[in-house]
Amino acid sequence: MVQKGIASLTILVWALSIIAVTKPNFSGAWVMDRDRSFGLPGNMNQTMQVTQTGDQIDLETKLISPDNERVVKDSYILDGKEHDFTPQLSPGQTSAKGKRTAYWLPGDKGIVVDEVTTSETAKGTVTSKVTRKWTMTAEDELTIAMYFDGPNGSFEAKRIFKKK
Repeated sequence: MVQKGIASLTILVWALSIIAVTKPNFSGAWVMDRDRSFGLPGNMNQTMQVTQTGDQIDLETKLISPDNERVVKDSYILDGKEHDFTPQLSPGQTSAKGKRTAYWLPGDKGIVVDEVTTSETAKGTVTSKVTRKWTMTAEDELTIAMYFDGPNGSFEAKRIFKKK
């Protein structure tokens, strides 16, 4: 009887270890699949270099358009706590500051990054909110869904990336 109990427990532990969920690793070089992405200027392409160490993601995003190319560096700390960050200035902004909270989705299936940005413009203070949801949707495929709410309305964008 004791041997059956030990054998059953051993099988249960082994089975649970097989189905245990591991956090996705977003590290690597990524190229946007323009045909499957939406909500971006029609002539823009994008690549990303992502480095993930534990609960921190560092990324370097290259935004490529026919007459311009710019690199944006950023970092997410996936601890569920609010952190200050300095957002990139958009045209017409004179200064900007932000608060960001990033955390793992339940079951470690991806991450969510919530941001509130306050910027100064010629017309006064503007506040906007952005939520990004990163998920690995297939082997070597990353989907970033973005939801934006600001003074000029709300919109959604989705970027699908393939690993280089």
